[in-house]
Amino acid sequence: MANGPGSAGNVIAAICSLIVPGLGQLVQGRVLSALLWFLAGCVAGAVTWLLTLSLFPFGWFVVSVLSCISAAVYRRPLA
Repeated sequence: MANGPGSAGNVIAAICSLIVPGLGQLVQGRVLSALLWFLAGCVAGAVTWLLTLSLFPFGWFVVSVLSCISAAVYRRPLA
């Protein structure tokens, strides 16, 4: 079973991470990574909101894209 970049599981995880940073990592079973991506998204969203006083979550979006890429290229270590 393929579990590297481009596999069905990674594509689903990448889509999940695009919606909520860290959700894809959670789907892949990487709980600590998921928590860190989610917290990064919250911090980035709060900082951009404070700097711009806009409701457009630019920081959240940037972190979502980076989290999506991270989930898409993840390769499960061989055991």
